[in-house]
Amino acid sequence: MPTFVRTEKCDGCKGQDKTACMYICPHNLMKLDKDGSETGHAMKAFNQEPEQCWECYSCVKICPQGAIECRHYADIVPLGGSVQPLRGSDSIMWTIKFRNGTLKRFKFPIRTTAEGSIDCYGGKPMPKMSELTVDGVFTKSMMGGFRAGNPAELIRK
Repeated sequence: MPTFVRTEKCDGCKGQDKTACMYICPHNLMKLDKDGSETGHAMKAFNQEPEQCWECYSCVKICPQGAIECRHYADIVPLGGSVQPLRGSDSIMWTIKFRNGTLKRFKFPIRTTAEGSIDCYGGKPMPKMSELTVDGVFTKSMMGGFRAGNPAELIRK
């Protein structure tokens, strides 16, 4: 189900040219109604093509006012319930509201690193490229118990 904006909460990101939800939407669906001609609410964001929404939650998570919500399918969230994320600088908290009014909150840490800053091979020896081209590199003698696959054994007839 698509996202929608609660106009009473939305402040249009304080009148900037591009709102946070417009910036983050991977499908460019969010739009700012500057003069109120499209929605009747000036300086409020809205989903211009709800049926095209990917439900990726990017706009929901980035909205500084918490004004964007997502309608869920009844098999995930029963009618009358809601699931709403609240993003902090070091965590994200999901608030689940059940039909009977019960609230549950789940907080998960966020780890962000600069692009290219992770050394994925740190502390690992570099492979010997000459050994990778040798026939039988995945055999018992090389890999401690594995043998090269026989294509006849792998293909069903």
